[in-house]
Amino acid sequence: MLVLSVVVGVAFARGQQSSSNMVDAPSSAVANLTHLSQMIDRGHADEALQQLDRLKSHSSNLPGVDRLRGVAFYTQNRFAEADAAFASALKLDTRDEQSTQMRGLTLFRLGRPEDAIPLLEAAHDWTPATRTDPSYVLALCYIDTRRYDDARRAFAGQYGFPPESAAAYLLAARMFLRREYVPVAKESAIKALALDPKLPMAHVLLGEIALAGEHIDDAIAEFEKERAQNPLEASSYDRLGDAYTRAGDYERAQQALQQALLLEPNSTGPYILLGKVLLKRQDGVNATMYLERAAKMDPNNSMTHSLLGQAYRLLGRTEDASRQTELAERLQSANQPKLQDIR
Repeated sequence: MLVLSVVVGVAFARGQQSSSNMVDAPSSAVANLTHLSQMIDRGHADEALQQLDRLKSHSSNLPGVDRLRGVAFYTQNRFAEADAAFASALKLDTRDEQSTQMRGLTLFRLGRPEDAIPLLEAAHDWTPATRTDPSYVLALCYIDTRRYDDARRAFAGQYGFPPESAAAYLLAARMFLRREYVPVAKESAIKALALDPKLPMAHVLLGEIALAGEHIDDAIAEFEKERAQNPLEASSYDRLGDAYTRAGDYERAQQALQQALLLEPNSTGPYILLGKVLLKRQDGVNATMYLERAAKMDPNNSMTHSLLGQAYRLLGRTEDASRQTELAERLQSANQPKLQDIR
């Protein structure tokens, strides 16, 4: 959950005050905004909202009240109400930078990227309180409104790349693929390679794009190109092993994954994929060895426990297999994406 703090210039008076005193004395009311902000940070948004509503009813023009109400609603994922509160704050003060920023972010969360763009474009001086990079959110809005060149420029700005550089195009391709804009991702990655044919990781990304489209042979060709160009990059061997696994070439998959492990022994990915390949080859003993190592490195990976259950079952260890399968199901259920997760 994104937790926000509103910075106000008056220290919070530690003495307890009644609601009537807060309303009667404007200076005390303003000072208490700090306290209410801290309450929201501690997870007491409901209680803070009750006090904020009382402040608003007695002093509707008190600066900061609507902004803080919006923050409270936002932390509760009540985005429509947050949007209304930030809009009210901006009517009172059109130069309210945080309300501008937060309303843009709220509109993005409401699935209204086109409406969010003007607000996010105006919010280049992102305050530390919001804890979200405006270039990133703005770029996502550009992607979702098909403004791909603008998205590339925004991502480039976030990383300090020249917007027309090979690095900017490759970065944009990665982000497009993450948002499942596969054809646009491919076009951007090809442009990156045209600008710099030796750009590291460009062939890996093109291989991942090919895998996303189930073009296995093309993916293998791209990963092989990356391996030839960048022979010490472990991820190219890892992805190559994945591609060979999907192609059913388990011998080459095993070889590539073992090479990946030699280069990067602290990454769980090759261990898990090796376990999967060895299960395909009916080698339960070695599959168990790699998967147990992966489980120790990352105990919360549901895929590892699911495969480990299969390996134990192959070895006749039915009780261990059942425990691993149940654990995998619990972890998978716990890690299901929630509606409030940022898109």
